[in-house]
Amino acid sequence: MRSTKSQPWRPLTSKCCSADDHIIFRSFSRCRPSKSEFSKNIAPMPSFRKFSLSDISRSSSARINEDLAQSFGQDLYDFQLGELRAITQNFSSNFLLGEGGFGRVHKGYVDDSLRPGLKAQPVAVKLLDIEGLQGHREWLAEVIFLGQLRHPNLVKLIGYCCEDEERLLVYEFMPRGSLENHLFKRLSISLPWGTRLKIAIGAAKGLAFLHGAENPVIYRDFKTSNVLLDSDFNAKLSDFGLAKMGPEGSNTHVTTRVMGTYGYAAPEYVSTGHLTTKSDIYSFGVVLLELLTGRRAMDKKRPKNEQNLVDWARPYLISSRRLRCIMDPRLAGQYSVKGVKGMGLLAQQCVSLNPKDRPKMPAIIETLESLQNLKDMAVTCGQWPGSPKSGRYVGPPNRMRRENGFGCKSAAAVAAASPRSK
Repeated sequence: MRSTKSQPWRPLTSKCCSADDHIIFRSFSRCRPSKSEFSKNIAPMPSFRKFSLSDISRSSSARINEDLAQSFGQDLYDFQLGELRAITQNFSSNFLLGEGGFGRVHKGYVDDSLRPGLKAQPVAVKLLDIEGLQGHREWLAEVIFLGQLRHPNLVKLIGYCCEDEERLLVYEFMPRGSLENHLFKRLSISLPWGTRLKIAIGAAKGLAFLHGAENPVIYRDFKTSNVLLDSDFNAKLSDFGLAKMGPEGSNTHVTTRVMGTYGYAAPEYVSTGHLTTKSDIYSFGVVLLELLTGRRAMDKKRPKNEQNLVDWARPYLISSRRLRCIMDPRLAGQYSVKGVKGMGLLAQQCVSLNPKDRPKMPAIIETLESLQNLKDMAVTCGQWPGSPKSGRYVGPPNRMRRENGFGCKSAAAVAAASPRSK
Protein backbone atom coordinates (compact mmCIF):
# COMPACT_ATOMS: atom_id res chain seq x y z
CA MET A 1 0.00 0.00 0.00
CA ARG A 2 3.01 2.25 0.30
CA SER A 3 3.61 4.20 -2.83
CA THR A 4 6.58 2.91 -4.80
CA LYS A 5 6.99 6.14 -6.73
CA SER A 6 9.61 8.39 -5.19
CA GLN A 7 11.43 11.60 -5.99
CA PRO A 8 14.81 12.86 -4.81
CA TRP A 9 14.51 14.30 -1.32
CA ARG A 10 15.30 17.99 -0.91
CA PRO A 11 15.35 20.03 2.27
CA LEU A 12 12.24 22.17 2.63
CA THR A 13 11.76 25.41 4.48
CA SER A 14 8.00 24.94 4.62
CA LYS A 15 6.01 22.66 6.93
CA CYS A 16 7.31 19.12 7.12
CA CYS A 17 3.97 17.35 6.92
CA SER A 18 0.90 17.98 4.85
CA ALA A 19 -2.32 18.59 6.71
CA ASP A 20 -3.99 15.48 5.35
CA ASP A 21 -1.82 13.11 7.35
CA HIS A 22 -1.07 14.38 10.87
CA ILE A 23 1.33 11.62 11.76
CA ILE A 24 3.13 13.11 14.74
CA PHE A 25 2.50 15.78 17.40
CA ARG A 26 2.62 19.48 18.24
CA SER A 27 5.73 20.09 20.35
CA PHE A 28 8.27 17.78 21.86
CA SER A 29 8.29 19.25 25.33
CA ARG A 30 4.52 19.10 25.73
CA CYS A 31 4.13 15.47 24.76
CA ARG A 32 6.42 14.14 27.47
CA PRO A 33 4.78 13.71 30.91
CA SER A 34 6.26 15.82 33.68
CA LYS A 35 7.64 14.32 36.89
CA SER A 36 4.51 15.42 38.73
CA GLU A 37 2.38 13.52 36.23
CA PHE A 38 4.47 10.40 36.77
CA SER A 39 4.07 10.63 40.53
CA LYS A 40 0.27 10.50 40.28
CA ASN A 41 0.28 6.86 39.20
CA ILE A 42 2.46 3.93 40.10
CA ALA A 43 2.42 2.68 36.50
CA PRO A 44 1.35 5.64 34.35
CA MET A 45 0.45 5.16 30.71
CA PRO A 46 2.14 7.44 28.17
CA SER A 47 0.37 10.70 27.43
CA PHE A 48 0.67 12.51 24.12
CA ARG A 49 -0.47 15.79 22.69
CA LYS A 50 -0.65 16.21 18.94
CA PHE A 51 1.67 18.63 17.25
CA SER A 52 2.52 19.37 13.65
CA LEU A 53 6.00 19.04 12.29
CA SER A 54 6.08 22.70 11.37
CA ASP A 55 7.92 23.22 14.66
CA ILE A 56 10.80 21.08 13.42
CA SER A 57 12.58 22.57 10.43
CA ARG A 58 13.93 20.30 7.72
CA SER A 59 16.01 23.06 6.26
CA SER A 60 18.85 22.31 8.65
CA SER A 61 19.90 18.95 10.08
CA ALA A 62 21.64 20.88 12.88
CA ARG A 63 18.31 22.47 13.84
CA ILE A 64 16.58 19.09 13.85
CA ASN A 65 19.30 17.63 16.07
CA GLU A 66 18.98 20.60 18.42
CA ASP A 67 15.22 20.14 18.72
CA LEU A 68 15.54 16.40 19.31
CA ALA A 69 18.29 16.87 21.88
CA GLN A 70 16.18 19.37 23.81
CA SER A 71 13.23 17.00 23.74
CA PHE A 72 14.86 13.71 24.66
CA GLY A 73 18.11 14.68 26.35
CA GLN A 74 19.97 11.57 27.49
CA ASP A 75 17.08 9.25 26.61
CA LEU A 76 18.39 9.03 23.04
CA TYR A 77 21.92 9.32 21.68
CA ASP A 78 22.68 11.63 18.77
CA PHE A 79 25.20 9.68 16.68
CA GLN A 80 27.45 10.99 13.96
CA LEU A 81 27.43 9.30 10.57
CA GLY A 82 31.14 8.56 10.86
CA GLU A 83 30.58 6.72 14.12
CA LEU A 84 27.90 4.52 12.58
CA ARG A 85 30.11 3.80 9.60
CA ALA A 86 32.86 2.69 11.95
CA ILE A 87 30.73 0.32 14.04
CA THR A 88 29.26 -1.35 10.91
CA GLN A 89 32.55 -1.46 8.96
CA ASN A 90 31.21 1.13 6.53
CA PHE A 91 27.84 -0.65 6.33
CA SER A 92 29.50 -3.80 5.09
CA SER A 93 27.36 -6.37 3.29
CA ASN A 94 28.79 -8.90 5.75
CA PHE A 95 26.88 -7.07 8.48
CA LEU A 96 23.60 -6.79 6.56
CA LEU A 97 20.67 -8.05 8.63
CA GLY A 98 17.89 -7.34 6.17
CA GLU A 99 16.33 -4.92 3.75
CA GLY A 100 12.77 -3.65 3.53
CA GLY A 101 10.62 -0.81 2.30
CA PHE A 102 12.32 1.66 4.64
CA GLY A 103 15.88 0.72 3.75
CA ARG A 104 18.71 -1.56 4.90
CA VAL A 105 19.51 -2.73 8.42
CA HIS A 106 23.09 -3.55 9.45
CA LYS A 107 24.51 -5.03 12.59
CA GLY A 108 27.03 -2.98 14.49
CA TYR A 109 29.04 -3.16 17.69
CA VAL A 110 29.48 -0.29 20.13
CA ASP A 111 31.93 -0.21 22.98
CA ASP A 112 31.57 1.65 26.26
CA SER A 113 33.92 4.40 25.08
CA LEU A 114 31.67 5.56 22.26
CA ARG A 115 29.33 7.56 24.51
CA PRO A 116 29.27 8.16 28.26
CA GLY A 117 26.67 5.88 29.78
CA LEU A 118 26.29 3.72 26.68
CA LYS A 119 27.24 0.15 27.48
CA ALA A 120 29.11 -2.10 25.07
CA GLN A 121 26.59 -4.05 23.00
CA PRO A 122 25.57 -5.16 19.51
CA VAL A 123 23.09 -2.84 17.79
CA ALA A 124 20.98 -2.73 14.65
CA VAL A 125 21.49 0.33 12.45
CA LYS A 126 18.72 1.18 9.99
CA LEU A 127 19.54 3.40 7.01
CA LEU A 128 16.28 4.89 5.81
CA ASP A 129 15.63 5.33 2.13
CA ILE A 130 15.13 9.06 2.39
CA GLU A 131 13.87 9.62 -1.15
CA GLY A 132 10.53 11.38 -1.04
CA LEU A 133 8.84 13.28 1.79
CA GLN A 134 7.47 10.13 3.39
CA GLY A 135 10.94 8.81 4.20
CA HIS A 136 11.81 11.75 6.42
CA ARG A 137 8.37 11.75 8.00
CA GLU A 138 8.57 8.07 8.92
CA TRP A 139 12.08 8.52 10.33
CA LEU A 140 10.87 11.36 12.51
CA ALA A 141 7.77 9.41 13.58
CA GLU A 142 10.00 6.55 14.66
CA VAL A 143 12.23 8.84 16.71
CA ILE A 144 9.32 10.56 18.40
CA PHE A 145 7.25 7.48 19.21
CA LEU A 146 10.08 5.22 20.36
CA GLY A 147 11.82 8.15 22.01
CA GLN A 148 8.87 8.39 24.39
CA LEU A 149 7.51 4.87 24.57
CA ARG A 150 9.29 2.34 26.76
CA HIS A 151 7.94 -1.17 27.28
CA PRO A 152 9.45 -4.69 27.41
CA ASN A 153 7.52 -5.62 24.27
CA LEU A 154 8.62 -2.64 22.19
CA VAL A 155 12.05 -2.62 20.61
CA LYS A 156 14.32 -0.08 22.28
CA LEU A 157 15.52 2.86 20.23
CA ILE A 158 19.04 3.76 21.37
CA GLY A 159 19.68 6.74 19.15
CA TYR A 160 19.49 8.38 15.76
CA CYS A 161 21.57 10.18 13.16
CA CYS A 162 20.48 13.22 11.17
CA GLU A 163 23.37 14.45 9.09
CA ASP A 164 22.89 16.35 5.82
CA GLU A 165 20.44 14.18 3.88
CA GLU A 166 21.13 10.98 5.82
CA ARG A 167 18.56 9.58 8.27
CA LEU A 168 19.55 6.61 10.45
CA LEU A 169 18.19 4.87 13.54
CA VAL A 170 20.04 2.75 16.09
CA TYR A 171 18.15 0.01 17.95
CA GLU A 172 18.92 -2.72 20.42
CA PHE A 173 19.99 -5.83 18.53
CA MET A 174 17.41 -8.63 18.41
CA PRO A 175 19.40 -11.86 17.96
CA ARG A 176 16.50 -14.08 16.85
CA GLY A 177 15.46 -11.77 14.03
CA SER A 178 11.85 -11.45 12.91
CA LEU A 179 8.89 -13.77 13.39
CA GLU A 180 8.51 -13.75 9.61
CA ASN A 181 11.88 -15.45 9.13
CA HIS A 182 11.07 -18.20 11.64
CA LEU A 183 7.66 -18.97 10.14
CA PHE A 184 8.40 -18.80 6.44
CA LYS A 185 12.08 -19.41 5.78
CA ARG A 186 12.54 -23.00 4.63
CA LEU A 187 15.92 -23.42 6.28
CA SER A 188 14.73 -22.28 9.70
CA ILE A 189 13.72 -24.73 12.41
CA SER A 190 9.98 -24.76 12.98
CA LEU A 191 8.82 -22.78 16.00
CA PRO A 192 7.32 -25.09 18.67
CA TRP A 193 3.71 -24.50 19.65
CA GLY A 194 4.63 -23.16 23.09
CA THR A 195 7.02 -20.64 21.53
CA ARG A 196 4.38 -19.48 19.05
CA LEU A 197 1.97 -18.89 21.90
CA LYS A 198 4.63 -17.02 23.89
CA ILE A 199 5.33 -14.77 20.91
CA ALA A 200 1.64 -14.06 20.41
CA ILE A 201 1.26 -13.06 24.06
CA GLY A 202 4.30 -10.79 23.97
CA ALA A 203 3.16 -9.05 20.80
CA ALA A 204 -0.33 -8.65 22.27
CA LYS A 205 1.15 -6.96 25.36
CA GLY A 206 3.02 -4.54 23.12
CA LEU A 207 -0.17 -3.58 21.29
CA ALA A 208 -2.09 -3.36 24.57
CA PHE A 209 0.47 -0.87 25.87
CA LEU A 210 0.02 1.31 22.77
CA HIS A 211 -3.76 1.14 22.85
CA GLY A 212 -3.85 1.79 26.61
CA ALA A 213 -2.23 5.20 26.42
CA GLU A 214 -4.28 8.20 27.52
CA ASN A 215 -4.42 9.07 23.83
CA PRO A 216 -4.17 5.64 22.15
CA VAL A 217 -1.44 4.98 19.62
CA ILE A 218 -2.49 3.02 16.54
CA TYR A 219 0.41 0.91 15.29
CA ARG A 220 -1.03 0.58 11.74
CA ASP A 221 1.56 -1.89 10.43
CA PHE A 222 1.36 -4.98 12.65
CA LYS A 223 2.80 -7.97 10.78
CA THR A 224 5.26 -10.82 11.28
CA SER A 225 8.22 -8.90 9.84
CA ASN A 226 7.71 -6.17 12.47
CA VAL A 227 7.67 -8.62 15.39
CA LEU A 228 11.29 -9.07 16.47
CA LEU A 229 12.57 -11.72 18.87
CA ASP A 230 15.29 -11.59 21.50
CA SER A 231 17.45 -14.53 22.51
CA ASP A 232 14.62 -15.97 24.65
CA PHE A 233 11.99 -15.51 21.93
CA ASN A 234 10.40 -12.57 23.72
CA ALA A 235 8.47 -10.56 21.13
CA LYS A 236 9.06 -6.84 20.61
CA LEU A 237 7.27 -4.57 18.15
CA SER A 238 9.46 -2.57 15.80
CA ASP A 239 9.06 -0.05 12.98
CA PHE A 240 6.81 2.80 14.12
CA GLY A 241 7.10 4.81 10.92
CA LEU A 242 3.38 4.47 10.19
CA ALA A 243 2.11 4.80 13.77
CA LYS A 244 -0.69 7.30 14.34
CA MET A 245 -2.30 8.98 17.30
CA GLY A 246 -5.79 7.62 17.92
CA PRO A 247 -9.03 9.64 17.80
CA GLU A 248 -9.51 12.37 20.37
CA GLY A 249 -12.60 13.65 22.16
CA SER A 250 -15.86 12.53 20.61
CA ASN A 251 -14.20 11.33 17.42
CA THR A 252 -14.58 7.62 16.70
CA HIS A 253 -11.76 7.29 14.19
CA VAL A 254 -8.84 8.98 12.47
CA THR A 255 -9.16 9.61 8.75
CA THR A 256 -5.87 9.15 6.94
CA ARG A 257 -4.30 7.90 3.77
CA VAL A 258 -4.43 4.13 3.51
CA MET A 259 -0.96 2.78 4.24
CA GLY A 260 0.24 -0.55 5.50
CA THR A 261 0.67 -4.02 4.03
CA TYR A 262 -1.76 -5.99 1.89
CA GLY A 263 -3.25 -8.97 3.68
CA TYR A 264 -2.88 -7.39 7.13
CA ALA A 265 -4.88 -4.18 6.76
CA ALA A 266 -8.45 -4.17 8.07
CA PRO A 267 -11.03 -4.10 5.24
CA GLU A 268 -12.92 -1.07 6.61
CA TYR A 269 -9.66 0.89 6.78
CA VAL A 270 -8.79 -0.04 3.20
CA SER A 271 -12.21 1.01 1.92
CA THR A 272 -12.76 4.19 3.93
CA GLY A 273 -9.43 5.36 5.37
CA HIS A 274 -11.05 5.32 8.84
CA LEU A 275 -8.41 4.15 11.31
CA THR A 276 -9.09 2.88 14.85
CA THR A 277 -7.41 0.57 17.34
CA LYS A 278 -9.69 -2.16 15.96
CA SER A 279 -7.65 -1.91 12.76
CA ASP A 280 -4.67 -3.21 14.74
CA ILE A 281 -6.85 -5.98 16.18
CA TYR A 282 -7.63 -7.22 12.68
CA SER A 283 -3.91 -7.30 11.82
CA PHE A 284 -3.22 -9.19 15.03
CA GLY A 285 -5.81 -11.79 14.03
CA VAL A 286 -4.06 -12.26 10.70
CA VAL A 287 -0.77 -12.93 12.49
CA LEU A 288 -2.54 -15.47 14.72
CA LEU A 289 -3.62 -17.28 11.56
CA GLU A 290 -0.05 -17.22 10.29
CA LEU A 291 1.11 -18.76 13.58
CA LEU A 292 -1.53 -21.49 13.26
CA THR A 293 -1.11 -22.33 9.59
CA GLY A 294 2.46 -21.45 8.72
CA ARG A 295 1.07 -19.60 5.70
CA ARG A 296 1.64 -16.00 4.69
CA ALA A 297 -1.14 -13.42 4.96
CA MET A 298 -0.93 -12.95 1.19
CA ASP A 299 0.74 -15.50 -1.05
CA LYS A 300 0.45 -15.01 -4.80
CA LYS A 301 2.22 -18.33 -5.45
CA ARG A 302 -0.78 -20.32 -4.20
CA PRO A 303 -3.99 -21.11 -6.07
CA LYS A 304 -6.25 -18.08 -6.43
CA ASN A 305 -8.73 -19.20 -3.75
CA GLU A 306 -5.88 -19.73 -1.25
CA GLN A 307 -3.89 -16.53 -1.78
CA ASN A 308 -5.63 -14.47 0.92
CA LEU A 309 -5.10 -16.27 4.22
CA VAL A 310 -8.13 -14.82 6.02
CA ASP A 311 -10.56 -15.70 3.23
CA TRP A 312 -9.12 -19.18 2.88
CA ALA A 313 -8.93 -20.01 6.60
CA ARG A 314 -12.21 -18.49 7.79
CA PRO A 315 -14.40 -21.59 7.08
CA TYR A 316 -12.04 -23.81 9.08
CA LEU A 317 -12.03 -21.78 12.30
CA ILE A 318 -15.33 -22.94 13.75
CA SER A 319 -14.15 -26.28 15.18
CA SER A 320 -10.98 -28.08 16.19
CA ARG A 321 -11.86 -30.91 13.79
CA ARG A 322 -11.83 -28.53 10.85
CA LEU A 323 -8.98 -26.44 12.19
CA ARG A 324 -6.55 -29.37 12.13
CA CYS A 325 -6.94 -29.36 8.33
CA ILE A 326 -5.06 -26.08 8.05
CA MET A 327 -2.54 -26.43 10.88
CA ASP A 328 1.10 -25.88 10.02
CA PRO A 329 2.40 -29.32 8.95
CA ARG A 330 5.80 -28.47 10.39
CA LEU A 331 4.27 -28.72 13.88
CA ALA A 332 3.64 -32.43 13.14
CA GLY A 333 0.91 -32.67 15.75
CA GLN A 334 3.02 -31.21 18.53
CA TYR A 335 0.42 -28.69 19.63
CA SER A 336 -2.40 -28.51 22.16
CA VAL A 337 -5.78 -29.38 20.67
CA LYS A 338 -7.59 -27.09 23.11
CA GLY A 339 -4.95 -24.40 22.65
CA VAL A 340 -5.29 -24.41 18.90
CA LYS A 341 -9.08 -24.31 19.14
CA GLY A 342 -8.88 -21.33 21.50
CA MET A 343 -6.46 -19.45 19.27
CA GLY A 344 -8.55 -20.26 16.21
CA LEU A 345 -11.71 -18.87 17.78
CA LEU A 346 -9.79 -15.80 18.93
CA ALA A 347 -8.41 -15.26 15.43
CA GLN A 348 -11.93 -15.56 14.04
CA GLN A 349 -13.12 -12.80 16.37
CA CYS A 350 -10.15 -10.58 15.56
CA VAL A 351 -10.70 -10.74 11.79
CA SER A 352 -14.44 -10.16 12.04
CA LEU A 353 -15.72 -7.93 9.25
CA ASN A 354 -17.54 -5.91 11.91
CA PRO A 355 -14.94 -3.94 13.91
CA LYS A 356 -17.29 -3.77 16.93
CA ASP A 357 -17.17 -7.57 17.21
CA ARG A 358 -13.38 -7.62 17.57
CA PRO A 359 -12.10 -8.02 21.15
CA LYS A 360 -9.87 -5.49 22.87
CA MET A 361 -6.25 -6.24 23.65
CA PRO A 362 -6.67 -6.97 27.40
CA ALA A 363 -9.26 -9.66 26.58
CA ILE A 364 -6.96 -11.06 23.89
CA ILE A 365 -4.07 -11.33 26.35
CA GLU A 366 -6.30 -13.03 28.92
CA THR A 367 -7.47 -15.57 26.35
CA LEU A 368 -3.97 -16.36 25.10
CA GLU A 369 -2.53 -16.70 28.59
CA SER A 370 -5.29 -19.16 29.48
CA LEU A 371 -4.04 -21.43 26.69
CA GLN A 372 -0.59 -21.86 28.18
CA ASN A 373 0.50 -25.10 29.88
CA LEU A 374 -2.13 -27.27 28.14
CA LYS A 375 -0.79 -30.80 27.58
CA ASP A 376 -3.40 -32.33 25.25
CA MET A 377 -1.04 -32.66 22.29
CA ALA A 378 -2.66 -33.61 18.99
CA VAL A 379 -0.05 -36.25 18.22
CA THR A 380 -0.92 -38.17 21.42
CA CYS A 381 -4.67 -37.55 21.19
CA GLY A 382 -5.06 -39.25 17.83
CA GLN A 383 -5.84 -35.98 16.06
CA TRP A 384 -2.85 -35.88 13.76
CA PRO A 385 -2.03 -38.20 10.82
CA GLY A 386 0.54 -40.74 11.88
CA SER A 387 -0.13 -40.34 15.61
CA PRO A 388 -0.18 -43.55 17.71
CA LYS A 389 -3.95 -43.59 18.24
CA SER A 390 -4.93 -42.78 14.68
CA GLY A 391 -2.93 -45.59 13.10
CA ARG A 392 -2.62 -43.51 9.94
CA TYR A 393 0.38 -42.09 8.19
CA VAL A 394 0.20 -39.81 5.22
CA GLY A 395 3.87 -39.05 4.75
CA PRO A 396 6.18 -36.13 5.46
CA PRO A 397 4.69 -32.69 6.18
CA ASN A 398 5.05 -31.40 2.62
CA ARG A 399 3.22 -34.45 1.31
CA MET A 400 0.46 -33.95 3.86
CA ARG A 401 -0.19 -30.56 2.39
CA ARG A 402 -0.24 -31.79 -1.22
CA GLU A 403 -2.52 -34.73 -0.57
CA ASN A 404 -4.70 -33.05 2.08
CA GLY A 405 -4.01 -36.14 4.12
CA PHE A 406 -6.03 -34.96 7.10
CA GLY A 407 -9.16 -36.37 5.53
CA CYS A 408 -10.44 -32.79 5.20
CA LYS A 409 -12.61 -31.17 2.60
CA SER A 410 -11.55 -28.16 0.61
CA ALA A 411 -12.30 -24.68 1.91
CA ALA A 412 -15.12 -24.34 -0.62
CA ALA A 413 -16.68 -27.59 0.51
CA VAL A 414 -16.33 -26.62 4.15
CA ALA A 415 -17.98 -23.27 3.49
CA ALA A 416 -20.79 -24.91 1.55
CA ALA A 417 -21.45 -27.32 4.43
CA SER A 418 -21.46 -24.55 7.03
CA PRO A 419 -24.91 -23.74 8.48
CA ARG A 420 -24.35 -20.07 7.68
CA SER A 421 -24.16 -20.84 3.96
CA LYS A 422 -27.54 -22.54 3.92
